[in-house]
Amino acid sequence: MAEDRVLSRGPKAKPGRRKGKAAAPRRGKRGRRWFVRAALVLAIIALLPIGLIALALVPQIRPVSTLMIADLIALKGYERQWVSLDEMAPVLPRSVMMSEDGQFCRHYGVDLGELKVVVEDALDGEKTRGASTIPMQLVKNLFLWPSRSFVRKGIEIPYAVAMDAILPKRRIMEIYLNVVELGEGIYGVEAASQHYFDRSAAKLSAEQAARLAATLPNPAERNPEAGGPGTRKLARLIQRRATRSGAYTGCLELDG
Repeated sequence: MAEDRVLSRGPKAKPGRRKGKAAAPRRGKRGRRWFVRAALVLAIIALLPIGLIALALVPQIRPVSTLMIADLIALKGYERQWVSLDEMAPVLPRSVMMSEDGQFCRHYGVDLGELKVVVEDALDGEKTRGASTIPMQLVKNLFLWPSRSFVRKGIEIPYAVAMDAILPKRRIMEIYLNVVELGEGIYGVEAASQHYFDRSAAKLSAEQAARLAATLPNPAERNPEAGGPGTRKLARLIQRRATRSGAYTGCLELDG
């Protein structure tokens, strides 16, 4: 009878079985915690540029570009003198708009028409042309890397839309004209005006403003002071467009 009682208790549990079952949920919880932390870090990184864009609403904030920071890290230094949009010759922002982003006053950070053409060209295997608006270029200058890629373009788009929604058009143009590269170690239109024409951005002529605007796509190869025939031809075209722009560039005016 005693033997029957012992057998009725069933086989003894193997040591460590309960402990193993408890360890698996603990590992799962640790994995979920790491996932939540990683997602939180990624969210903060993604939202950081939005916060910096909002901070730029303060007129006293003077942003710097990633290229300027790279020059400092490389101990090269750079030239940059901040000037407000009101301290520039009015023809200068008009020339830049007519050269770089003709729909600047009308789009919401992204020129969908131009972007559609680029996507269609890419799908057809054709060589694509740039479709970057001034907000997209400014996002690149402030937060991203210079080399061209569809990955960078995909990151630019939502930030450019956010920038256009947060900042007035005049403020976007003002920041852009103060961080854009216009020569090796030369950033912003004031430093460029002093360097190439020995005068302030406030005293630029229509021709000089157009020549500066003509260098923006490739300042490493285009010199506004002594550009080649192609650069001079482009500058003349920009000058004509800026002269005739009228209300087309109205968002750059004081009441825009």
